[in-house]
Amino acid sequence: MGRIVVIGSSNTDMVVKTRTLPQPGETVLGGTFFMNPGGKGANQAVAAARLKGNVTIVTKLGNDLFGEQARLLLAKEGIETKYIIKDKKNPSGVALIIVDEHGENSIVVAPGSNGVLSAYDIDDEVYGDDTSDVFLLQLEIPLSTVEFVAEKVAEKGNRVILNPAPARQMSDELLSSLFIITPNESEAELLTGIRVTDAVSAENAAFRLLKKGVRNVIITMGVSGAFLLNNEISKMIPVVPVKAIDTTAAGDVFTGALAVAISEGRSLEVAIDFANKAASISVTRMGAQASAPYRNEIDSSK
Repeated sequence: MGRIVVIGSSNTDMVVKTRTLPQPGETVLGGTFFMNPGGKGANQAVAAARLKGNVTIVTKLGNDLFGEQARLLLAKEGIETKYIIKDKKNPSGVALIIVDEHGENSIVVAPGSNGVLSAYDIDDEVYGDDTSDVFLLQLEIPLSTVEFVAEKVAEKGNRVILNPAPARQMSDELLSSLFIITPNESEAELLTGIRVTDAVSAENAAFRLLKKGVRNVIITMGVSGAFLLNNEISKMIPVVPVKAIDTTAAGDVFTGALAVAISEGRSLEVAIDFANKAASISVTRMGAQASAPYRNEIDSSK
């Protein structure tokens, strides 16, 4: 089994539970407040590590209490942290999260040190020579860094999985470097201009990304499951319905779990089913990294 190398963000999440999400200009009275480790890169790393992946993380943390706490927590999960960069100028990233009674959320991120993670910060040793390695990328770090890493990794023959969140436009050069892209419905719409509401529209959107060079497109569609399209398969892979209380890191758990299954040599359909199960468990719990399930929980759900 190869490494899962996560290059991305680490934040501290500050979460408030409330009955409804506020409208612009509105103040609502919230309930419970708590702080959790988060950030899409760190979330995916923790999700993969808890599912028995061999995980290395590359992230940039501020020289502050939040940064030191993040480093300690990542190491405690069994993640290789020696490539973490300490930023002496910028604070660690934070995210302000509101979660309503239906588990829906609204998030604002202050990137801090994540926003200055550059390709020059990444030790060449990170890339390695093992083509069984899987690299996970997201978009909470500079797009130029994502582009550099994806192209370099693809040239070496490694597989790149990109979770395109927060959503933004990307070059065809970046898309053509990807083994897998995992947008949700709104991210797929931004990337393709096609509103995704069902399997037919998901296939149309995925086909546009396939034409740009992505080898496998997986559109996550919440309670409907995940739609897979490549040159051989066009299929919705369903998920068992659960009562969601917090969807904050569901996409991150899905992507981390997907990477684990792929690193173990599973087929894409089996890997997506595995990732669906992990994400379904995560939405029944509060928090980002705190919601990520352990391997025994997935295995026992068969």
